[in-house]
Amino acid sequence: MATARFWLREILPYIMMFMVISFAVDLWRSQDMPSGKVPSQQLVTIKNQDIDLAALSQDKPVLVYFWATWCGACKFVTPTVNWLSGDHQVVTVAITSGSDERVKRYLEGHDLQFDAINDERGLLASAWGIQATPTIVIINKGEITSITTGISTPPGLLARLWLS
Repeated sequence: MATARFWLREILPYIMMFMVISFAVDLWRSQDMPSGKVPSQQLVTIKNQDIDLAALSQDKPVLVYFWATWCGACKFVTPTVNWLSGDHQVVTVAITSGSDERVKRYLEGHDLQFDAINDERGLLASAWGIQATPTIVIINKGEITSITTGISTPPGLLARLWLS
């Protein structure tokens, strides 16, 4: 018991420092991103479905996942987003990942169940001020309630959805 307390006292400051630094990095990276009301944009998935984020988020929060096929950190977050897409509203944006066909093959090849908006030239990401992939935005009742960048854990993403 004394050993556990010793290690807890040793590790706790590092955990707290990591959390503060993570929060500061998210705040800095999101400074150019929209806040408040979600931007009104014409969004169409690679399966040709129209998406209206404000309307979609009226009943339940929507997780918007900005990712790329070439993103190393996305390999850790994408399985969680895929899992969440079974029970939660998820909209994904593939940034500069090639043609619609290439993104479709990537989704099929990795057995991903979510659909994607293909931002082939990065125009949508630029309009949203995305500076890093992955970036996750939570929208509730047409308002942006949370933005996080980098690797996120399943409990972290669930908490963001539930707290929105």
